[in-house]
Amino acid sequence: MTQAFKLKVANLPVWVLHVQTLQATLIARQLQTHLQQTPDFFSNTPVALGLSALNPEAQPDFAALLQLLSQHGLRLVGVQGGSPTQQAAAVAAGLAVFADAPANRSAAAPSSAPSPALVIDKPVRAGQKIYAENADLVVLAIVNAGAELIADGDIHVYGPLRGRAMAGARGNRQARIFVQGMEAELLSIAGCFQMFEDGIPADVRGKPVQIYLNPAEELVIERW
Repeated sequence: MTQAFKLKVANLPVWVLHVQTLQATLIARQLQTHLQQTPDFFSNTPVALGLSALNPEAQPDFAALLQLLSQHGLRLVGVQGGSPTQQAAAVAAGLAVFADAPANRSAAAPSSAPSPALVIDKPVRAGQKIYAENADLVVLAIVNAGAELIADGDIHVYGPLRGRAMAGARGNRQARIFVQGMEAELLSIAGCFQMFEDGIPADVRGKPVQIYLNPAEELVIERW
């Protein structure tokens, strides 16, 4: 018999849109703001809705949210968190339910072993996407604007970073980003991201920096 398919586990990076409200007009307005700042950022991007911040009694209209997000280039594929009733409604709407991200480890706790690394020794071009699954990502050349780096572990760029860098893609809040020349369009750790619509602060622009999450889960950009 001819084999029709192969089923494999794949740890794919998926953005989590942590909704704080179900007001569609507010969500739409802020998505549009992001689009104006980085027009190519959302392009058939798979996302899950983070429901943990919502009232457990709230009843999301998943069909309406799916349509709203689709209009802005986001493809709603599932939910994370929320009450059993909200998750059941998501399943009824044809969405998947993703497990919650693992809890934070202590910032002082060392990793049990060094992470493997994917090493890229050539410039990363605009439109190119590189994903280091279950590994750190090390780039020994320039990362051009419009390029995208994703890693489940840390990201090291030994050159100018002019594109996007997303570390801790599977929820590792201890991940860090190390950059030789800070010129990034977007930085993200464990889904907490920052875009630079008003430009990069002068004290770190073009400088060697490290990026990490503080206890309040805010991105810190620190010279080194």
